[in-house]
Amino acid sequence: MTLFKTAECVTPKHPDKICDRISDAILDLCLSQDPMSRVAVETMGGHGKLYILGEITTKAIIGNHAINAICKRIAGQDASEIKLVQQSPEIAQGVDTGGAGDQGIMVGYACNDNEEMIPQELYLARSLCRYIYERVPQDGKTQVTLDQFNQVQSIVASFCHASEEQLSGYVREWFEEMKLKWTPGECNIFCNPAGDWDQGGFEADTGLTGRKLAVDNYGPAVPIGGGAFSGKDATKVDRSAAYMARRIAVDLLNRNRAKEVIVKLAYSIGVAKPVMAVAEIDGYRTQIDLDRTDLSPKEIIEDLDLRRPIYEKTAEWGHFGNGFKWDEYLNI
Repeated sequence: MTLFKTAECVTPKHPDKICDRISDAILDLCLSQDPMSRVAVETMGGHGKLYILGEITTKAIIGNHAINAICKRIAGQDASEIKLVQQSPEIAQGVDTGGAGDQGIMVGYACNDNEEMIPQELYLARSLCRYIYERVPQDGKTQVTLDQFNQVQSIVASFCHASEEQLSGYVREWFEEMKLKWTPGECNIFCNPAGDWDQGGFEADTGLTGRKLAVDNYGPAVPIGGGAFSGKDATKVDRSAAYMARRIAVDLLNRNRAKEVIVKLAYSIGVAKPVMAVAEIDGYRTQIDLDRTDLSPKEIIEDLDLRRPIYEKTAEWGHFGNGFKWDEYLNI
């Protein structure tokens, strides 16, 4: 029986990615003025409406004018409504003492499929999406299906303002550039399979922060433990612990010359030390030594330098395998 693996990627102009980028740009604005900012911002937009909601505690000056400037740059329109309040003092009291901003299970992953150390199907879907986006910078998405030998079985590419003929040509060019095996009849290519389209982005669909979790993480083959990343500062372990779990996975992959590593970190709200820290190295499960490795939110933030305005970039093409600090060796 043939076992298939599939992953997708979307462009920065996909409605959900527009919302991710706005949320992270607001976070960056806060951090650029006040590195200690506490931020949890959600964005929803579509059909002429754009809403910014959330909690921000900061010394930064972030009036509606500054937020609308971000919305205009990314979405081409002002916000319809902005409602931002301070972080709940009942949540803040646990974070102020160095505890996690919420409970949750965060997953980190690394494999030796490619230089980005992410599953091959996601690696190829993202590579193709970027290749087409450089030529057609529009709302679009790609999808790649591989067999158990990592041979491409099918490709889907749907892009606004691009014809089926154009996309077919770009897919074949990408095949040649990637030096992939091309066998007509054995690989199915679907370009704009529902027909060519010229209405994309917020004109065609609604978007919401955090809705592309598998795209942001490692594709559907790897479990997702925590919540969304975008719009959250690093006191939220949804983000910071997921980044550290990735860095530990990369380190363990290289130190053990392994094929695949998955790391899981679990936290309680208001508690600094994780309640679980385990790693699976080629299927062998082991505990992470918490006496040697400080995985408190405070230490993670310092280790990865997460109080900088670096986040809008993470929202564009996924949070892992793109050369961020958490993609580097930890040397624990």
